[in-house]
Amino acid sequence: MFQALPRIGRRLALSGSAAVLAVVGLLLWWLLPLGGESPSGTITFSTGTPTGVYQMYGKLLQGAIAKDMPRLKVRLWDSDGSQENISRVATGEADFTIAAADAVEAYVLQDKPGAKRLRGCSRLYDDYVHLVVLRSSPVESVKDLRGLKVAVGPSGSGVRLIANHVLEAAGLDPRKDIEPLDASIAKMPDLLEQHKIDAFFWSGGLPTNAVQGLSKTADIRLVPIGSDLVEALHKQGGGSRYYRSAVMPADAYPRAQRGAAVQTLAVANFLITREDADADLTEELTRTVIASRDRIGSVVHAAQLVDLRTAIYTDPLPLHEGARRYYRSIKP
Repeated sequence: MFQALPRIGRRLALSGSAAVLAVVGLLLWWLLPLGGESPSGTITFSTGTPTGVYQMYGKLLQGAIAKDMPRLKVRLWDSDGSQENISRVATGEADFTIAAADAVEAYVLQDKPGAKRLRGCSRLYDDYVHLVVLRSSPVESVKDLRGLKVAVGPSGSGVRLIANHVLEAAGLDPRKDIEPLDASIAKMPDLLEQHKIDAFFWSGGLPTNAVQGLSKTADIRLVPIGSDLVEALHKQGGGSRYYRSAVMPADAYPRAQRGAAVQTLAVANFLITREDADADLTEELTRTVIASRDRIGSVVHAAQLVDLRTAIYTDPLPLHEGARRYYRSIKP
């Protein structure tokens, strides 16, 4: 026969039930999309060249989006780099991309098609400028490239933009004082190893797999790009104001650097979109970018530097409203 519980027992039982209900409620709130349906449809994300950091980052972000927004399909699209990426998003060919601040500024200042529609979602990580030569090369500075065959990247790439600025800051005409080659990072290492070029420029996150791989098959080194060039770069105006002096850590490319840090330049990368991109989608994608930092960073080490404290600084682009909503939602 059922017997009534003592008063204290009933009180404990009720307290236990309330605790269980509270835990279940929290789990449901955490696990279920109570705030609305997950974004759906298909978006195009313009990445970069094979073996470059943009492309690898894009592939890993695609996986993170599939986990966080399973109803959203992401189409990745290879590109020559920042300049082409910006053009694709600005003109509606792509929905999201990664691009360097100097290339964004140049596009905006030149008032190219769709420039006023561009918006920032997040500051991501820094690109470091690489000037790579064989260890036996006599090149010790940018000025020493005069008369040599140098790979400067495809015309639509961010590295081409940076290489031209750096050469001009060193007093060299990129069209006359060197023999420029528009090879991509996918081809540059082989060309250097085969002595078909004397040097190549690259701008990317650390480490870049193509440079890392080359250091294991050829005896290479990184030529310092001195801080004295920063002042000359800033005098150029425009996108050059985004370059700053930086140090490539000694462990970025251990075989090439042999324990020595290398003076160079750095420039920030942004996740960008257009003004008319769906605000809910942009908010959730920005959330995924920040939340997946450590996961992506375990493979693309540069992504570890995505910092919530600086993510909102996307100058020269205003923040997209969806991204702004995300940053407001996480303010303490």
